[in-house]
Amino acid sequence: MIFIVVKFKVRPDWSEKWLGLVADFTEATRQEPGNLWFDWSRSVDDPNEFVLVEAFKDDAAGDHVNSAHFKKAMADMPQALAETPRIISRQLDGEGWDTMGELSI
Repeated sequence: MIFIVVKFKVRPDWSEKWLGLVADFTEATRQEPGNLWFDWSRSVDDPNEFVLVEAFKDDAAGDHVNSAHFKKAMADMPQALAETPRIISRQLDGEGWDTMGELSI
């Protein structure tokens, strides 16, 4: 799978509107056949930082970045950003979350 984490630093005037700005993009991406997950979180230390954790089947990332909703999001997001997003993108074995062995319930 392709595992991606992106940190988005948004302008303070967009911090309460960010999830609305990316709502259509999020929903459309989650509907892609190769999407495994696409989850937003907000930093507990910085209310202007949002973290996106996403994963795709190995052959699906190309379809994602070439989709109309991805291109629209790339055009819509800059107005709200304070800086260029930071990303980690890696190819990993597996197709989902494993359980944490150190903390078993």
